[in-house]
Amino acid sequence: MENFQSLLKKMGVGHMSNTAYDTAWIARIGDIAPNMSNAALSWLSKNQLSDGSWGAKDILYYHDRIICTLAAMIALTYRGKRMQDKVQIENGLIALGKITSQATHGLAGDLNGATVGFEVIVPTLVAEAEKLGVIKQQGDRILGRLSKMRQMKIAKLSGVKINRNLAAVLSSEMAGTDSIAFLDTENLQEANGSVGYSPASTAYFSLQIKPGDERAINYLKSIITNGGAPFVAPFDIFERCWVLWNFVLLENLAPEIIELIRPHLDFLEQRWIPGKGISFTTDCALIDSDDSSVTYQVLNCFGRHPDLGALFSYEEEKYFRCYQYEINPSIGANIHILGALKMAGYETDHPSVRKILIFLYKTRYNNAYWFDKWHASPYYITSHAIIECLGYDDKLCEDSVNWILDTQKPDGSWGFYGFSTAEETAFCLQALKVWRNSGRKIPANEIEIASGWLTEHCEPPYPWMWIGKTLYYPELLIQSIILTALAL
Repeated sequence: MENFQSLLKKMGVGHMSNTAYDTAWIARIGDIAPNMSNAALSWLSKNQLSDGSWGAKDILYYHDRIICTLAAMIALTYRGKRMQDKVQIENGLIALGKITSQATHGLAGDLNGATVGFEVIVPTLVAEAEKLGVIKQQGDRILGRLSKMRQMKIAKLSGVKINRNLAAVLSSEMAGTDSIAFLDTENLQEANGSVGYSPASTAYFSLQIKPGDERAINYLKSIITNGGAPFVAPFDIFERCWVLWNFVLLENLAPEIIELIRPHLDFLEQRWIPGKGISFTTDCALIDSDDSSVTYQVLNCFGRHPDLGALFSYEEEKYFRCYQYEINPSIGANIHILGALKMAGYETDHPSVRKILIFLYKTRYNNAYWFDKWHASPYYITSHAIIECLGYDDKLCEDSVNWILDTQKPDGSWGFYGFSTAEETAFCLQALKVWRNSGRKIPANEIEIASGWLTEHCEPPYPWMWIGKTLYYPELLIQSIILTALAL
């Protein structure tokens, strides 16, 4: 119980890892805020990986490594004055060449694997790196061909200018220096001075849109830790609703725990907007169905009553969207909306329920598992599919349960990238225990050895597996997954 209490007391503005990509943008600010820029540059120098790239160190995730490495090399080219900086750029270039030579199929494949804004940001970075002489002209190489994806995204916007109400605001830096006309420059900033609560987008804004903008600089100063910056900040709603979603899986919570949860419920309820839902952070104009559907479930479970109509505002012909104008739908958003519909008492034959189930059948890999655009591991969303589809379509669940059991390692753990992780093992345990607790059969030994492994490997740090503009990890959320997996 002490671990649960400690976690709930820590929840607040959000605990997230710094990223090389966002930090690189801050490093470029230079004379506008030299102390902040120099600290960011120092952070980049200290966090280059052993192969010469930048990004998540535990997982070679092509999109993450490419966007981080390009951004870091550009920042060092603009600001680096030492011989060490030149060596780091050279090592980054070698690493980038190796990564892109291996990544052709992965980068050209399913967009659900792409980091946020990858297809629009990378072409802009490539053009800038070419102009600076950091990299050779890409032409028909894979980085050059990504420009076609950027054109698709822009076409999807159909002439709509990017402002703080559109998801593309998180990728405002895609406009570079030559496409600022894509941006509604007077309506990009939030009340706290940020652009989409993104450090990278805000740093770009302070460089290219309104040089030295005081509100933007003050926002950046407020979110930097040890010279680095996270993917978004703050993310006070995201942390609360996703941690509490894991608590919803448990029954008979102790009164002391419920008492600590209550202020967080008040916080979420006060920020719910009828007919729209909720964002990932307070006062953000950008609202989405994934955070909204998870928050809906959390509030309902604890006796609060947000309107379900907010979720139906995201319904499309064949699925539910996460954001407006998105090219590829989120598997996870549809699964979590399905969970909300189940909690609201919708029957299996309801058109919206059927729509999501058909969508899930069509998007499975090998008739067994899914990938989502917000997480690098299929165990994340496949475990959530089992939990949310339970009672709606047990055959769909059973196929995935069997896949999880079939991919369990001899020591009881799970890991998609060749090594075991506490987070992925916890996801699988959550699903298997919920399935078993509903009266379905699971071999007891598999759960027992998995629980034993997780108990021994539950402490941080954890691999970066969550997908933003790069990979990142939200520490408290992962801890809540592990704690509830063991407690179920």
